[in-house]
Amino acid sequence: MILLTGAAGKTGTSILKQLSQRGAKVKALVRNQDQASVVGVFKGIEIAIGDLLDEQSLAKAAHIIDEIYYICPNMSPDELLIGTRLIGLAQKHHIKRFVFHSVLHPHIEEMPHHWQKMRMEEKLFSSGLDFTILQPCAYMQNILSGWNHILEGQYTVPYNINARISIVDLEDIGQVAANVLMESGHKNAIYELAGPEALSQIDVAGKISAVLNKQVNPVQQSQLEWKNNALKSNLPAAQIDWLLKMFNYYDNNGLPGNSNVLEYLLGKNPTTFDQFLLRTLSSGGIE
Repeated sequence: MILLTGAAGKTGTSILKQLSQRGAKVKALVRNQDQASVVGVFKGIEIAIGDLLDEQSLAKAAHIIDEIYYICPNMSPDELLIGTRLIGLAQKHHIKRFVFHSVLHPHIEEMPHHWQKMRMEEKLFSSGLDFTILQPCAYMQNILSGWNHILEGQYTVPYNINARISIVDLEDIGQVAANVLMESGHKNAIYELAGPEALSQIDVAGKISAVLNKQVNPVQQSQLEWKNNALKSNLPAAQIDWLLKMFNYYDNNGLPGNSNVLEYLLGKNPTTFDQFLLRTLSSGGIE
C-alpha cells in the first residue's frame, strides 16, 4: 500500500486520480473531514485523517505501508522536520520505498523553499532507503487562480514579464508519479520534470489571447502591491517572505528546464501550454 501525504491538494489529487484509475492501493493522509470528502471521490482509496506535525498521526498512517509519497504543504517551514520523521518511520517499519516531491533546481539558495527541499533530498541520500526524487517546475494550472483577471484582459504576475519558466502540466506530473510508484527501476533516481517550452510571461499572455480570441495583456504587478494583498488575505509572514524571494529570483533568472526526462518517463511528448489551455477549456475547467 502507498501512503500519500498532502493528498487533498492539487498535486495530491492529480496523483490519486492516476493511482485510482490503475487500481493501486493507497492510503491518503488528509488534515480534516473536509479534505477527506475531496479524496473520497476516488475509488479504492483508504483515508487517514491526521496532522503532519503530529508524530502519532504519522506513525498511525505509516502502519502496514510499502511506499511513501511525501508531498508537503506549499512553502511549509516544517518540510524538513516532517520529512525527517517520515524517513525515521520508513526505516523503523522497513518501508521499501520513499518518493519525495521536490522542485526543479532545489540547489538555488536564493529561494528558501527550494533550499529546504535540497536539505530534504540530502536526508534521503544518507537514509539507506530506496528513494526516488521528482523535481517538477511550476505548474501550468497555476494561471487558473487569476482567471477572472485574465477574462478582464490582464495576465498579472509579480515579477518580470520577460522571465522564462518551463511550466509543466500537473496531469503529466500525476502520470509520472504513478509510473514511479507502480514500476520498478527508479531506485536512487532524481528526475527533473520541466515542461517542453521555456515561456516568458509575454508568451503565456499571447497564447491565452489566441485561445480566447481576445487580447490579454501581460502586466507586472509591483511586489509591494502583491505583498499588501497577501497580508490582507492572511498569508503567513514567512510564506510572504519566501514568495517575494522567489519573485526576485524569477526577475533575474526565470526558471528554465529541459523536458527530455519528462518525455522519457511519460513515454510520449509532454503537454504543451497550448494543449493544456485547449483541454481545460473544452473540459469546462475554465470559461
